[in-house]
Amino acid sequence: MILVVEAEAEESLEKEQKKVAGIGVQNERSLHAALKQWYAQPADQFEVPLNGYFIDLVRGGQLVEIQTRNFSAIRQKLEVLVQEHPVHLLHPVTLEKWVLQVDTTGTKIKSRRKSPFRGSLTDIFEELVRIPELIKHENFTMEFPMIREEEVRCRDGKGSKHRKRESIKDRKLLEVVSSHRFTSAADFLCFIPEYLPRPFSNKTLSAALALPLYRCRQITYCLRKMGALEVVGKQRNELLFDTISA
Repeated sequence: MILVVEAEAEESLEKEQKKVAGIGVQNERSLHAALKQWYAQPADQFEVPLNGYFIDLVRGGQLVEIQTRNFSAIRQKLEVLVQEHPVHLLHPVTLEKWVLQVDTTGTKIKSRRKSPFRGSLTDIFEELVRIPELIKHENFTMEFPMIREEEVRCRDGKGSKHRKRESIKDRKLLEVVSSHRFTSAADFLCFIPEYLPRPFSNKTLSAALALPLYRCRQITYCLRKMGALEVVGKQRNELLFDTISA
């Protein structure tokens, strides 16, 4: 009992110290909090109330939001904020991950293994399809830290079928390998190889990038919405695209 009380006291003290340091931890998962600490600089402010929202991080006049998944949940917030403020959105892309299995109490580690999953920068389009038009706004920029993470799971029967009913309890940052910043629609043209003959289709892009067809459809959709790509024709049932000159 004494050990439990001491552990609870230490945890409470740690949370209080983080609050004093200016980094709010309430309702934050480990990955979100760790990315905030990774990106933060000494003069930054955290959890700043503005226009009915709390901003993850404020650096001078710039607002920084960290979203680990589900851009739909933050879309309205971003659309409001960019009208009057420069907004920088951080979204992590998982390169590699380790899976940590815990018991139903979350206190005992049952196993740890490296997942066969391998991510790439093109994974950003899985979420970007929800807010592609925002990149056209002069106040909006994005950054994608490429990370290694640890995913904490529990076999509680509540997760999705493809995870065999395992729930994801937490995601923890292990390492930021690199980071990629995008400030305009033109920056996203890096995903269209210069050697690719114009016009091109999703199928020819898929072959050039060695990516699934669905991912290339996401890429061309986003670039069209950004104003970096246009439909210039059709071949059978395939749309043909070309880049738009600045």
